[in-house]
Amino acid sequence: MGLTLAQKIISAHLLSGKPEAGQEIGLKIDQTLTQDATGTMAYLEFEAMGVDRVKTERSVAYIDHNTLQSGFENADDHRYIQSIAKKHGIYFSRPGNGICHQVHLERFGKPGKTLIGSDSHTPTGGGIGMLAFGAGGLDVAVAMGGGPYYITMPKMVRVNLTGKLAPWVSAKDVILEVLRIMSVKGGVGKIVEYGGEGVRSLNVPERATITNMGAELGATTSIFPSDDITRAFLAAQGREEDWVELIPDADAQYDEVIDIDLSTLRPAAAMPHSPDNVKAVEDIGAIKVDQVVIGSCTNSSYLDLMRVAAILKGKTVCPSVSLSIAPGSKQVYQMLAQNGALADIIGAGARVLECACGPCIGMGQSPNSAGISLRTFNRNFLGRSGTADAQVYLVSPETAAASALTGVLTDPRTLGEAVDIEMPGTFLINDNMVVEPAAPEDADQVEILRGPNIKPFPQSEPLAQTIDAKALLKVGDNITTDHIMPAGAKILPFRSNIPHLSNFCFTVCDPEFPARAKAEGKGIIVGGSNYGQGSSREHAALVPLYLGIKAVIAKSFARIHQANLVNAGILPLTFENEADYDTIDQMDELVLPDIRSIVEKGGQAILENKTKGTKMKVNCQLSDRQRAMMLAGGLLNYTREQA
Repeated sequence: MGLTLAQKIISAHLLSGKPEAGQEIGLKIDQTLTQDATGTMAYLEFEAMGVDRVKTERSVAYIDHNTLQSGFENADDHRYIQSIAKKHGIYFSRPGNGICHQVHLERFGKPGKTLIGSDSHTPTGGGIGMLAFGAGGLDVAVAMGGGPYYITMPKMVRVNLTGKLAPWVSAKDVILEVLRIMSVKGGVGKIVEYGGEGVRSLNVPERATITNMGAELGATTSIFPSDDITRAFLAAQGREEDWVELIPDADAQYDEVIDIDLSTLRPAAAMPHSPDNVKAVEDIGAIKVDQVVIGSCTNSSYLDLMRVAAILKGKTVCPSVSLSIAPGSKQVYQMLAQNGALADIIGAGARVLECACGPCIGMGQSPNSAGISLRTFNRNFLGRSGTADAQVYLVSPETAAASALTGVLTDPRTLGEAVDIEMPGTFLINDNMVVEPAAPEDADQVEILRGPNIKPFPQSEPLAQTIDAKALLKVGDNITTDHIMPAGAKILPFRSNIPHLSNFCFTVCDPEFPARAKAEGKGIIVGGSNYGQGSSREHAALVPLYLGIKAVIAKSFARIHQANLVNAGILPLTFENEADYDTIDQMDELVLPDIRSIVEKGGQAILENKTKGTKMKVNCQLSDRQRAMMLAGGLLNYTREQA
């Protein structure tokens, strides 16, 4: 039986385990990336491991999230990361160089290589034929130190693309259709591979848009073949030598096949407050729009913004609309400036932002009260924009630009003849904003610079014999990491200060939770299905650890967050009977008797509800390695023990 794209890369990087669905495997990692919202913690963890120099082929530290410097905190974090990078062999992408996923695709990604990043949208690299995973910062630190990255071997899904996109229909509409079909939890435990003759009609930036939002499916990752289109992109980036062909075997077997005829797709939008709440723009209708924001790691490429510039050229943004545009990289920004497209964007009345994540993670540009905001981003979770009652719609750059001109949600097909933008034969190459690390012989001379906001990460303890604690919080389905540990301009500067962050934990769901947790000193969280979807931020595990959370019992977990809980030493458990979820109320006293022995030996645990006088079965679905980690009190303790 032949191999799929992912199976080929996995086979070439397999260090442990059998590549059979459901089995844990350890993979050799070729490249890593971090961003500054998660990077400070990842590098503190890397320091704690005591490794002198990274052992990957290429590790890059990006500054793209916390770039709004309204106080000393973000600038201090940037300075710390730059000094760490210089000392330990990591390339440093300076503030202003661009969004990690866009820059990595342009300058560092290589087909057939493995990549993990402390950002859930790292699978963007699949657009260039990489096997790229979002991961917690501690997993990235271990990989930088030469350790394997562990995942449960996923099932394989093929999305078979036929036909060709109609005028004004874009790659964003493709992934919105996949989300409509599969839902935000339909990709859990799966790798999504794109194939079929329709793939050849999509260029690399378009492919990257699609793999980027595979994160919203809950998928382990997504990937496209590496073909002559990939080769042309790398050649235009001056990196043709990095190209290798990567296609699935003709007799590769998939667990699931989804067929999509590209020619049948229409411009679409994900309506509030979930990326899978998808309808055609023409079916939603001409709703009034208050704000339009174009950018993010999903849709800020040269091609995206050239199309936007062509739509805006010679026109004026509707007076009732605020339009902001953020190029994804310095390369994109400079090329727009040189060819005159930036002048067209500015002339139309757009507000041009720096090359950073910005509004996507609530770092500025919050819409007005109860405002309708169209965004070319990947997430529209409640409150993520920074305005609690905003209604955020996810759309393509073409739909966004058309709507900015009219003031209402507008199908771009009404604009007439579609703009035709070709891929450049040569991109502008200038890596002067990437700082190379010190040579190994000079590393001892590099001083690590720490600011007062950088606090040690919380220490976990070995798993207790019995867990006896109250259900301090009960939440529903599809709880995101934004619910657990919000982002935004007021909170993100404190990502390196867990004690301060604890004041904001779960306040989206219950403003009293932090105070209640601190008063109790220990607790258990009860959740619904797909608990922990969204960002890879390990702060959504580290902050509950600081607040004394010992276990999370849910109907099901999102992949990255479940791994982050284990890394932090918080026990993730699932209900054997999902109906038992309904029998637990907040502040019920719960007991997991003899839980250490059960984790050590394997088997099912019994959860006792002392308040109600009931018992129920809960599953502890951990690999042997994860069991050892839980017993030790998390990955860092386990790594020290192994050393």
